[in-house]
Amino acid sequence: MPSPDRPKVALIAGPTASGKSAAAIALAERIGGVVVNADASQVYRDLRILSARPDAADEARVPHRLFGYIDGAQACSAARWAADARAVIAEVHAAGQVPILVGGTGLYLRTLLDGIAPVPEIDAAVRAAVRALPVAAAHAALVREDPGAAARLAPADTARVARALEVIRSTGRPLADWQAQRSGGIGDTVDVRALVLLPDRATLMQRCDARLTQMFDGGAIAEVERLLARSDLPADAPVRRAIGVPEIAAMLSGAIDRTTALDRAQLATRRYAKRQYTWFRHQPPPTWHRSADANSQFYFTESV
Repeated sequence: MPSPDRPKVALIAGPTASGKSAAAIALAERIGGVVVNADASQVYRDLRILSARPDAADEARVPHRLFGYIDGAQACSAARWAADARAVIAEVHAAGQVPILVGGTGLYLRTLLDGIAPVPEIDAAVRAAVRALPVAAAHAALVREDPGAAARLAPADTARVARALEVIRSTGRPLADWQAQRSGGIGDTVDVRALVLLPDRATLMQRCDARLTQMFDGGAIAEVERLLARSDLPADAPVRRAIGVPEIAAMLSGAIDRTTALDRAQLATRRYAKRQYTWFRHQPPPTWHRSADANSQFYFTESV
């Protein structure tokens, strides 16, 4: 239930290409808010085009925070972003304004609102061994060692399967046990008014494809070329795995042609959007308002 005694935080979430950024800017203009990024790719300075970050004109319309503020040679974890977001939200509240969180990274939002599990540092040897396993083998091992996690996770979900397996092997406790001890979340201290954008799926897929075409035509290839030319970019830098980067990198190396790179990037984007759609449809609290219409800012008219 809304709490008039707590500082307000607006939140606009949903899958990629659902219209979140435009809705957040329009809301910020109406209520004098500050748009705060909650997208894992848009934190990186090197990927304005490919991550669909707001352009300079949009950023000039209203204040934007935590967009492109991390160098691509660094890694940004959910914990790091949540700590930065907590500080920014406090600054915005102190200035008498409303922070408007906008993004599609569910893990970031959960970490900020619900807190982080105090999982100890994973043993490097354990992590290396787990990450070297094919996902099918990792999931089979998880069935034996942490059946609860194996039942919850999709067998092909490489990252989450590996995470659950390395945690049980390194700590001797299931990841779910650690997650039950989450701390540091701000969900109990703020009044969150959330809108989840869930457009028609077919329309969303068309938007994804059209936007990738615009990105390829509008400088994304040169952007990736500059990124990969950096001598200080680690081989395992998360920015290298951002959707579109591996595909364009393969094109630049001559392994595939431009059409194939675009097709693969579009497919990767559609798959990602489908995962986000499912997550945002089922995982957030029922109090988060769901709508297919990016103009559903009416939800905030009286409540923010």
